[in-house]
Amino acid sequence: MIKKLLIANRGEIACRIIRSAHHLGIKTVAVYSDADARALHVKEADEAVHIGPAPARDSYLRIDKIIDACKETGADAVHPGFGFLSERVDFVEALEKEGIIFVGPPAEAVRIMGDKIISKQTAEKAGVSVVPGFNGEIADADKAVQIADEIGYPVMIKASAGGGGKGMRIARNADETREGYDLARSEAAASFGDDRVFIERYIENPRHIEIQILGDKQGNLVNLFERECSIQRRHQKVIEEAPSPFVTPEMRKKMGAEAVALARAVGYHSAGTVEFVVSQTGKFFFLEMNTRIQVEHPVTELITGVDLIEQMLKVADGQSLPFKQEDLKIDGHALECRIYAEDPYRNFMPSVGRLKRYNPPQAGQTESGATVRIDTGVYEGAEISPFYDPMIAKLCTHGTTRDIALDTMLKALDGFEIDGVNPNLDFLAALCEHPDFKTGNMSTNFIAQHYPEGFQGVKAARDSRRLAVAAVAYHDYLRRKRAADNRDFYTDCIPFFADIGPTGKRDKRLSVACDLKGETGMNIALSCPNEGKTDTDYFEMRDGALTANSTVFNARVNGETISAKIYPQDDGYVYNRRGVTLRISLRTAFEAEAADYMPAKKNIDNGSILVSPTPGVVKAVFVKAGDPVETGQNLVVVEAMKMENLLKSRRSGIIKAVHCQTGENVAANAPLIQFHEDDISEDAA
Repeated sequence: MIKKLLIANRGEIACRIIRSAHHLGIKTVAVYSDADARALHVKEADEAVHIGPAPARDSYLRIDKIIDACKETGADAVHPGFGFLSERVDFVEALEKEGIIFVGPPAEAVRIMGDKIISKQTAEKAGVSVVPGFNGEIADADKAVQIADEIGYPVMIKASAGGGGKGMRIARNADETREGYDLARSEAAASFGDDRVFIERYIENPRHIEIQILGDKQGNLVNLFERECSIQRRHQKVIEEAPSPFVTPEMRKKMGAEAVALARAVGYHSAGTVEFVVSQTGKFFFLEMNTRIQVEHPVTELITGVDLIEQMLKVADGQSLPFKQEDLKIDGHALECRIYAEDPYRNFMPSVGRLKRYNPPQAGQTESGATVRIDTGVYEGAEISPFYDPMIAKLCTHGTTRDIALDTMLKALDGFEIDGVNPNLDFLAALCEHPDFKTGNMSTNFIAQHYPEGFQGVKAARDSRRLAVAAVAYHDYLRRKRAADNRDFYTDCIPFFADIGPTGKRDKRLSVACDLKGETGMNIALSCPNEGKTDTDYFEMRDGALTANSTVFNARVNGETISAKIYPQDDGYVYNRRGVTLRISLRTAFEAEAADYMPAKKNIDNGSILVSPTPGVVKAVFVKAGDPVETGQNLVVVEAMKMENLLKSRRSGIIKAVHCQTGENVAANAPLIQFHEDDISEDAA
């Protein structure tokens, strides 16, 4: 058996690999950059080796430093995880040359599948369904137009060495093809050092479905069924699930057989994923093969009971698969939400900093028999760095049915506390609550179609507002009771109002009457005048739980257990649940009347300074002092977490000073551009 494993990665996947290795009795070695000196994977490994500065090109992408770390520690095998060096042929070959086991497929399979042109040609020869297109090299834009005309519009122009949405352009006519060809080649050259592109038919509103395969060195290959990965933003997956709610047993069998045939054609062993684009009519076409473990592998593990990392290690050690295709069965349904440090309310701007609070929901089996799994590489007090992917954790749930898994996911999101950075929890909850997602009606355009103007939060429906008010009233009672043991606080009818979300608009004034029900609960009646009538909702609140240093409030409302995040702010509370954020103030009758005469505090900002929205590196500055600028004009590009953020002027004005320069590291809210105040108003910059 492999005795010592070096993990050439970081974050949650490094921690995940360490767990499986330790389960097999294998010692582990972590590698880390300057930015990761206190990272969780460094703490969990048996040994750790420093490999360089924070930028990945100087550390995690340095093949020589990884090999030196193996020699220093005596590691006889390397698991690459995903990203970084995981699909680099030269890395596999360098390890082989040193006699170090690569926990992954053979170099030739990595080479063939890493080239999208050659991989499609290989797929065709293996009898795999491929998207109609031209898989050879395209000499110039004229040739691209000729090919697109023959295929039929719309077409997709894609980089041969591409990935992650880079080097991709959709064209619906000859002019767009000509322009898209030049842009795709330019992006491909800049991102991958390879400007080759190919053209294929673009499938409208497709689903993205992939097959997990696993093979050993003895030639045994199986598929572990499919994953639905259609919920994507800018070609990056957001939510995955297994099995797909769209795939029929017949489709599953055909897709699985084709995935195995492709793997066999390249002599594949280890874990891998064959990705398909699927039309709304059920026709599927080969997209690409990822010759590594996938981010979303936990959902497959949850429905099959197979530890994929463990099997990769055993296969690398020369062991045969312990099961055959007929032994594998689908058990229930699993979902995964990717929790990122990015602010959905600010166009998913990367959010970096220290995790002041990181309190995930309890992992393991729930009261209903479902399962919650959390894969993470962080801890409370850890730093979210601007140098790497902004993933905080992967939240997974499993149940006997999709509805149970989804309900468990929503409850887990309700109880996930993160503070110090701005996570995408509200956005994930909104997606899971969306009626189309609940019915499985989705495509890769789901987010673009349903959130064309970006995410602005979930508008609170009447029932959501009433539940929020009842929960806050009960929470407030328990908080005051804990502080002063004043049990008679809610014996009278108390008027109050609710301010909804970031808009700050006042909701209709409601009346709340709360009667004590004993030590564990209370009855709450909410009344609101509506067109001359009074409608009233009744809530029985029981088993409310306040936990020290936690904003999560758990209670039973009319017999159903709910979780919500409730915390004091200003003169009331902030309530957050299912993507809904409400600001709620409880008033006595006198306080409510007096509040009408209290002017709201105004935020004064003359808008004369443009500040950096995130820590990062200034990649470009487009203006200088004295320049006149117009609305929408480009000002600065700040790069953070591999994402370039283009900052534009919100109106016309004159530049007074430039406080940054290309290549400079800047902090969040650092001043970048200053305008002459006489030429700019309050809503500028």
